[in-house]
Amino acid sequence: MRPIRTLVLSAITAALLSAGSVTPAQVAVGVDIGVPPVCPYGYFDYAPYDCAPYGYYGPDWFVGGVFLGAGPWFHGPHGFYGHVDNRYDPRNGYHGPLPGRGTAPFQHFQGNEARDGQGHIGTAGHDAGGEHSAGFAGGGRAGGGRGGRGR
Repeated sequence: MRPIRTLVLSAITAALLSAGSVTPAQVAVGVDIGVPPVCPYGYFDYAPYDCAPYGYYGPDWFVGGVFLGAGPWFHGPHGFYGHVDNRYDPRNGYHGPLPGRGTAPFQHFQGNEARDGQGHIGTAGHDAGGEHSAGFAGGGRAGGGRGGRGR
């Protein structure tokens, strides 16, 4: 009886030791986000990345008339916070029209909040009151790829 018991204990021990040496599977996840939306005044920083209406983004978000981008396509400088007028955000109840092609650039931006390129609220480091710019002037092209902030 003793040799059978020893054999059974040896088999159990071997099974337990071999189970501990199982190599874990490697998993890789990739997400192809595609090209940024083509919008005359930029797009919201959250899915489904709809076009932002006229006046949502302030001049901080444009360099040489090119939109810095938002969400996964944000190409602004590290630590950037630019002013937005969140009254034009659908998450805050805005149900007005979206921008149309050929719409004249805004001249009277009234920012009331600062956000980074990923939608986080923060401090822009300056007041939005003096921001009066022609905004986006890129002919409907999506922007991005520039690393500075225009004044």
